[in-house]
Amino acid sequence: MPASPRPDSPRPASPRPASTDAVTDAKPGRLKKRAEFLRAASSGKKAAIGGVVLQALPRSDDLPARLGFTVTKKVGNAVIRNRTRRRLKEAARLLLAQRPVTGVDLVLIGRDSTRKRNFITLQGDIRRALERTGV
Repeated sequence: MPASPRPDSPRPASPRPASTDAVTDAKPGRLKKRAEFLRAASSGKKAAIGGVVLQALPRSDDLPARLGFTVTKKVGNAVIRNRTRRRLKEAARLLLAQRPVTGVDLVLIGRDSTRKRNFITLQGDIRRALERTGV
C-alpha cells in the first residue's frame, strides 16, 4: 500500500525569535582536525582548574568561538571517555549560551575528575578557566 501524501500545511513558526545580531546568535563552531588542536596547545593560553584544562588561542576575527573537546585514554575506556566528553560539551554549551565568546579557539580537555565532579561545579571550573585565559 503506498504511503499517503503529506498535507500541505505550513511549517510552524520557530520557537526561537530571530536575532538581528548574527555573531552572537551563531552556534559555536567545532575544532575537528589534529592540527587545530595542536595549534591551540602550542600557541594558546592554558588554564587547569578543577575538573578541566582549557586551552585558548585568539583568532583575528569576530566569529563565534570554535570548540574542541578531548579526553585522554588515562580517564578510562571509550564509554567513560565519551560520557566525560558529553558532560564537557553540555557544560560549555550552557555557559556559552549565557556568555557568548568570539574570536577564539577553545580546547577543553577532560580529566578523570571531570566525570565525578558536580555539574554546577564543572560549569564554574570552565567559567574560571575562561577568565584566567582572558577570554
